[in-house]
Amino acid sequence: MDKRKCVQALFAFTTNAHVQGFWKGTIYRGRLKNICVPGLNCYSCPGALGSCPIGAMQAVEGGTLYGISMYILGFLVFVGLLAGRFVCGWLCPFGLIQELIYKLPVKKRKVPKKVNAVLKWLKYGILAVFVIGLPILTADSFGISTPYFCKYICPAGTLEGGIPLLAMNKPLRMATGFLFSWKMLLLVLVVVASVLIFRPFCRYVCPLGAFYSLFNPISLYRYEIDRETCTGCGKCSRSCKMDIDVCKNPNSLECIRCGACIKACPVGAISGGRSAGRVHKEGAAKE
Repeated sequence: MDKRKCVQALFAFTTNAHVQGFWKGTIYRGRLKNICVPGLNCYSCPGALGSCPIGAMQAVEGGTLYGISMYILGFLVFVGLLAGRFVCGWLCPFGLIQELIYKLPVKKRKVPKKVNAVLKWLKYGILAVFVIGLPILTADSFGISTPYFCKYICPAGTLEGGIPLLAMNKPLRMATGFLFSWKMLLLVLVVVASVLIFRPFCRYVCPLGAFYSLFNPISLYRYEIDRETCTGCGKCSRSCKMDIDVCKNPNSLECIRCGACIKACPVGAISGGRSAGRVHKEGAAKE
């Protein structure tokens, strides 16, 4: 197991360490639940110790002075400015789940460039409409609104929260209806797509990834290419499972900072980190 997979697994376990919740069929409600985790991790997961920022944002929208929680927005902006979509590639449990599914020995499919160029914008629409717009606009006089994304779309919530809780609670199983069937259908579609395509939910649906992606070009952690060292061989782009032209745009909105391009570069022209660009410039100056 490589370094990134170890970090992903460790972070997933650490943020879902309420192990007894899985066999008791309950969720943790202690003080840690007031704190958001950076990745997409369902609040209702029996093991979850923290809150998903997308779920937390929807829970309070419409009930605050500005229609949105400044704490949650501030948290997301801070994480975005610090690392951008590094969170997606290293810290998100549902991202890890998709990658593990993708390892199944089945012939993979390449999404056509024109289709990918259109579908990649879908997650921004979901962020704007289902996470921000609808919860704010439909809040009642008490400031209570429906968490539209969590309720109607999020497959992570179905997998991490819905299925484990239903498995351990007969009354909940008796109460399930069309909505749960719909969510199960979406989950099955994501699982099947994840077998064939690398992280399809992250590419086209995830509103959290959409938010963090806006900070990729300006985050403290970013990728830099030493243009004097780069030979233009294209191995970095061919190694990218998110289908990014790394040479042209190393800090693309779609980059999840997995580091595959860094490993693939035969001359070490790509680096990642806060001081990557400064190091390359200093090295070039000395030469």
